[in-house]
Amino acid sequence: MLLYVDCSSGIAGNMILGALLDLGVPENYLRKELKKIPLPPYRLIIKPVDRNGLKAKYVDVRTGRDLSDHGTTLSSIINLISKSTLDKDIKNKAIQIYKKLIAAEAKVHGRTMDTVHLHEVGATDAIIDIVGTLICLKKLGISEIYSSPINVGSGTIKHSHGILPVPAPATAELLKGIPFYGSETGKEMATPTGVVLITSLAKSPASPAQQGGFGEIPRMLLEKVGIGAGGHLLPNLPNALRVYLGKKELQTVPDAVLQIEANIDDMNPKLYNKAIKAIMKAGALDAWIEPILMKKKRQAVKLTALCEIIHKQTVLEKIFKETTTLGVRVFLVKREVLNRKFKTIKTSYGKVKVKLGILDGQVITAAPEYEDLKKIGLG
Repeated sequence: MLLYVDCSSGIAGNMILGALLDLGVPENYLRKELKKIPLPPYRLIIKPVDRNGLKAKYVDVRTGRDLSDHGTTLSSIINLISKSTLDKDIKNKAIQIYKKLIAAEAKVHGRTMDTVHLHEVGATDAIIDIVGTLICLKKLGISEIYSSPINVGSGTIKHSHGILPVPAPATAELLKGIPFYGSETGKEMATPTGVVLITSLAKSPASPAQQGGFGEIPRMLLEKVGIGAGGHLLPNLPNALRVYLGKKELQTVPDAVLQIEANIDDMNPKLYNKAIKAIMKAGALDAWIEPILMKKKRQAVKLTALCEIIHKQTVLEKIFKETTTLGVRVFLVKREVLNRKFKTIKTSYGKVKVKLGILDGQVITAAPEYEDLKKIGLG
């Protein structure tokens, strides 16, 4: 399954968790799995809320004595997660995400990963957000995640180190190489926990135009929409994270071209090749002739040319000038094509241009250009 995360209203750990619960993960299942972590006593509140007319799920964690009361370290969090009875893959992913988060905190505070003390991101609620998200993703069978650019908001936040501008230092570090933008909300819209989750989980997309998994919604067959609420009540923007769950469609490029056809029964076959060359030169993407049997057992050929709409007039002109046909049939046909790029390969015989066909970011076909092979004597 594929998940697309819309961060136009920001992102936080509890917003992701709320959105995944809204997709249908049973609350009792999540609570049961979270009990596998040896955490201090806490209360997990999950409730429906309204965010500017959107019905969403809000997740909140209430604690008495919290893990972060005196700060936590990487080793203490790794030890906590390792001692849990969670599935091994969830443990490993959670530890990797925490290492990324702590590396960002260490860098901005000028410390090593082993000595940096976590406060907000080492709290019980942050661990529940991170581990809970991984639990829900596995339950939903989600294998690929994509995301929009991230709205970080604006203004300042109260931090254990004082008043700081948005985005928070660790958040800014995590956003390196990721598309993001600000908005006139006067609030922090993207938290370190939310950003470390999405930047760790979002996959590189099939389209080279997108950057690191962040861009437009990929082609998918939508099945469900989930909405997780944030804690801000804003007048003009719902502080809610919307996620789309569906099945991935084949990552080809939709296209449409003209198909021009003519039946010909009175033309000298020696002129066929000349006609095809002229039609291609006029802008056709492809042109060919195939034998057909017409009425009254007349043997003939069908000429077919494919072209973009912009080249319709020039291609038609060549068909009428170079063949004996008195009329053609013109269709608008849809097609699906692979993403393509060309690469020049150096060989012992000379340079050859190779056409690469790309599907889901991987090269699946490679074909040398025939004209280049002819030039070096291999065609």
